[in-house]
Amino acid sequence: MQINRRNTVTLVLGGVRSGKSHYAEQLGEQAGRVVFVATAQASDDEMRHKIDRHRGNRPQHWQTVEEPLGLAEAIVRHGPSCDLMIIDCLTIFAANLLEAMGDDKSSIQSSVDGLCVALQSPPCSVVLVSNEVGSGVVPPYPLGRRFRDLLGEMNQSVARVATNVFFLVAGLPLVLKGQAEVSQ
Repeated sequence: MQINRRNTVTLVLGGVRSGKSHYAEQLGEQAGRVVFVATAQASDDEMRHKIDRHRGNRPQHWQTVEEPLGLAEAIVRHGPSCDLMIIDCLTIFAANLLEAMGDDKSSIQSSVDGLCVALQSPPCSVVLVSNEVGSGVVPPYPLGRRFRDLLGEMNQSVARVATNVFFLVAGLPLVLKGQAEVSQ
């Protein structure tokens, strides 16, 4: 008898420095083959330092793929070669979309929709990390408000297709949907 194991999609939300990435890495430590998809680009010294710090925290045997825009394509391309894919993070992905596509709302929405379609039946389990922006202040400038709105709507779309959704506070996961996967 063959057992069909459904690949899970886990969204890990939280504020800045809430432990989101660490929690996602803990999930990765429980998996066999891991592909880590990094959306950040080293645009300045501060970002280079942050990227280096995150790289240093990850196990050496994990495969790292740098993909700032094509997350749906990365899932399809690299998912069959791993047990778990960690995408860190949707926050930077949203910023990358706005920078690359500007006011082209149709193309931005197409990228978000493509990601959600890829997550509906992924070739591996997927963990996505994202910032929760709905509890913050309203940005004082239009681009900041567009970013906040895009990320909030993207988080909702991903949460709808996710098996599990966690909100991290002070390194502790609150289960919003599904069940906790890492014991504390």
